[in-house]
Order: sequence, then structure tokens, then C-alpha cells
Amino acid sequence: MNIEPANPTGKNPPEQFAGDVWLDPIALPHEGDQRMVVATVRFAPGARTAWHSHARGQYLRVTQGVARFGGRDGTTIEVYPGQTLYTPPGEEHWHAAAPGCFMEHIAMLEHGDDPATTTTWLEHITDDEYNGTQP
Repeated sequence: MNIEPANPTGKNPPEQFAGDVWLDPIALPHEGDQRMVVATVRFAPGARTAWHSHARGQYLRVTQGVARFGGRDGTTIEVYPGQTLYTPPGEEHWHAAAPGCFMEHIAMLEHGDDPATTTTWLEHITDDEYNGTQP
């Protein structure tokens, strides 16, 4: 058994996030056959991810604030504390804090066969996509 050492909070890169987003790792693989990754992610009001997908899908448990999630079909939904959103493997999506409030979620996913392929990052979302007003 181990008590895990505390990892420093990291700021997510602007190539993949718009606005201020911070990540605190909770669980990372220790052994070669382990895949589980868990992190707390905090978004400033209006901060958002770029479009992306995960090789093995992802669970996001909203713990504070109001989250927005969008899919390529133009759907934008809001998710509230205590709700969990699941995105299946390969589904392109984005997540964000709603305007005017911070948002926090716990991200849970598994590494891909090659950890470098766990998440495929794409283009930044537009303001219309974020606001659910895209044509």
C-alpha cells in the first residue's frame, strides 16, 4: 500500500484549452498493464477545451458549478454537480464552464494502447459552438 505523493496543480496548455483551466492528478498508472487516469479539473468561468476525443472513452463527474458539453451534432448540454457524463471511445466533444461560474469535474479515463494516443486534440471551439448558437 502507498499513500500517493501530492502532485502540483498544473495549468493546462493554451493549444488545447481556451481560458484558465487547472488539473490536479488523482491517480496515474504505476505498472505497465495499468491504464486508469483520474484527475480533478477546474475551469474558470467560460474556459473550455478544444474539440477532442479519447481512445477508450471518458467519464466526467461534475462536482461544482455548471458544465457545458458539446458534440459534433451541434448538441450543447449543461451538466450539474452530482451528474456524470460519459463520452464513448472516439466521440469528438468539448467541455467548458458555463459563463459566470467556475466549474470543477473529476475526469476518469484509461490510457490508450500507446499513452500518447489516449486523447486526440483537434481545433478550438467557436463562440457559437460554446453558446449553442451555431448555424
